[in-house]
Amino acid sequence: MSVFALLDPAVQLAHDAVSALAAVVPTALAIVLFTVGVRLALHPLARAAARGQKAQARLAPKVAELRRRHAEQPEKLQAALTELYREEKASPFAGCLPMLAQAPFFSVMYRLFTTPNDLLHHTVAGVPLGLHVDAAHGQGQLLVFGLLYLALAAVGFVSFRHARRAVADPAAPGAALMPYLSFGTVLFAALVPLAAGIYLLTTTAWSVAERAWLHRDSRPVQPLAVQPAR
Repeated sequence: MSVFALLDPAVQLAHDAVSALAAVVPTALAIVLFTVGVRLALHPLARAAARGQKAQARLAPKVAELRRRHAEQPEKLQAALTELYREEKASPFAGCLPMLAQAPFFSVMYRLFTTPNDLLHHTVAGVPLGLHVDAAHGQGQLLVFGLLYLALAAVGFVSFRHARRAVADPAAPGAALMPYLSFGTVLFAALVPLAAGIYLLTTTAWSVAERAWLHRDSRPVQPLAVQPAR
């Protein structure tokens, strides 16, 4: 049995929900509404993740100073970090655990929009929702995919600018590369059917707007300057 097959009961529930919406609105719009509904339900997890990330950013200079001070004493470093997080009532994992909790929901939605089913037989602007871009023919179908990728690139650019502003330490390994990962959804969308691309556009746009809202008062935290040893 495939690991993804374990998601089939949840995928069936998601299929029924989208089908119910598709009975009253176009299927492409039903995908958008369903995705928004799921992201809205997951918003409390995103808020928890944002709180954890803000706590980590606030404590980053102190953590960097402790790492410098105990660079050759791993035991003391671990004890100092544990004490710091205890005093601040924070956790180094607070920012990532809520995001991990969201992974099953995203897996269900991805499987729904990439596994053959009756929803993918519907069309948007004459293009079947189950169609891949490499099977598209005619200017009309290529235009639909082109507009989708252009919209994803626009959302990716907004995310790219936000990611560059949010970098606290430009000298950190990989810091210069990370913002460019914002454009990865465009490449990924080229590998999945149109329905999954619509889902990607909706959930990515939500993520960018949600992150901008939750971090609207945040500022990059610069690391403490290393003081010369005396």
